[in-house]
Amino acid sequence: MNKNSNIVWHPNKVSGEDRQRVLGQRGLVVWFTGLSGSGKSTIAVEVEKMLTDKGRAAYLLDGDNIRCGINSDLGFSDEDRNENIRRISEIAALFRDAGMITLVSFISPFRKMREFARKRAGEDNFIEVYVSTDFETCMERDPKGLYKKNIRNFTGKDSSYEEPVNPEIILDTICHSPAECAEIVYREIEKYLS
Repeated sequence: MNKNSNIVWHPNKVSGEDRQRVLGQRGLVVWFTGLSGSGKSTIAVEVEKMLTDKGRAAYLLDGDNIRCGINSDLGFSDEDRNENIRRISEIAALFRDAGMITLVSFISPFRKMREFARKRAGEDNFIEVYVSTDFETCMERDPKGLYKKNIRNFTGKDSSYEEPVNPEIILDTICHSPAECAEIVYREIEKYLS
């Protein structure tokens, strides 16, 4: 919601379709969601490399990286989590309009905010990837050592995570390696782009 009524959207002479034509690809948002330690970022990094190796313009927006800069002023209350996702949704939509394949790796625990991200990108330009890894497995992996700490509002522990209802892709990182999961996502992206 814009708090300043004096701001007006300024139209461009170049459309999203024009930008996409220049890049030779359709803009797309691929939204990875799941608990901390589920494998979201690991898989997204692999997908970005695969896309780039194939000549696709792709960019990864990672939750931790964004919280080091743009969202460094936000904590982990429900309100701050929603604002975190609102901001990244807007950024991802701009990247999509520029013709980029935008990979977004955020826990994004609340369905309503993931739906907001989908609406901002456009229904036909959004792939939700649920990295479905149970809490116990994430706790066992604990790549950042977060599960060992006594962190307030920790998603999956004392702060809720709402599983996606109908994601385009569900990845099982217990049965499949990160490379296998990345291949599944890559193939789905190529289907969307063709």
